Amino acid sequence: MGADRSYAYGAAAGLLGDLLLGDPRRGHPVAVFGRAAGAMEGALWHDHRGWGALHTAVCAGGAVALGVVAERAVRRSPAATVALTAAATWAVVGGTSLAREARAVGHALRAGDVATARARLPHLCGRDPQALDADGIARAVVESVAENTSDAVVGALVWGAVGGVPGLLGFRAVNTLDAMVGHKSPRLRRYGWASARLDDVAGWPGARLTAVLATLAGPDPRGAVRAWRADADRHPSPNAGPVEASFAGALGVRLGGTLSYGGRVEHRPVLNGAAGRPVQVTDIDRAVRLSRRVGLLALGTTVAARVLLKNLKGRGK
Repeated sequence: MGADRSYAYGAAAGLLGDLLLGDPRRGHPVAVFGRAAGAMEGALWHDHRGWGALHTAVCAGGAVALGVVAERAVRRSPAATVALTAAATWAVVGGTSLAREARAVGHALRAGDVATARARLPHLCGRDPQALDADGIARAVVESVAENTSDAVVGALVWGAVGGVPGLLGFRAVNTLDAMVGHKSPRLRRYGWASARLDDVAGWPGARLTAVLATLAGPDPRGAVRAWRADADRHPSPNAGPVEASFAGALGVRLGGTLSYGGRVEHRPVLNGAAGRPVQVTDIDRAVRLSRRVGLLALGTTVAARVLLKNLKGRGK
């Protein structure tokens, strides 16, 4: 069995495992990495970019090195290679947990239980839930589903296709570090700079592929293209912009606007403001379904691209 076929089978099995099983309640590998990275932050923290860069290099580099060692250990066994790739894909992909949490908030909103919806929202994003009404919560959920489709599914599959198991683990490590230290709090503004910039670079291809696939898989491809072209560059994040704009256009809703993080109010541009309507609770399920379709298309696209590039490389020799 060739390496590309082993990767394809393993990635498909891992994504299926995520669809069927989701994330474990305890002992998730990403949570284990997060605790280790937190301990490393406690040992290294200084209010300086250099120390933050060291933290990023040690943690992300360690994840990549672990993937390299694991791949080499099983390279002589096709079955073990498939199993390792499946386990790594399952560990780094979080589409089912994303859908579960989004739908839990949507269920609470449909029941009129805004208090429960506010309590569940931090499982999805870092917004201040007490500052949001029901419509604001629904909008936050749709935005989180869009952004995390790229971060938790498509980006990982892209780097898995590029780098195998080391690519899968490395991408998830970088994305996790950005969530931990990449935000602009006074304590982490300098220390988390390297993690935030590396996450921007690592997330670039996955975000663009997510936007393309959301355009193709969504109910309004023209609206998605229009919103992407008009509004993506206005978003403060170079990667969230294309993703959220394409989801907004595809679903026919308005995203963005005023929001609050950690007591800090931000006034972000409205995405798809000219053609979209305000987000409704029913749009949460629509966003989840679109996210599912995008994830499945991303698997096929990235595996096909890996095989194609391998064949082209072989012909060039």
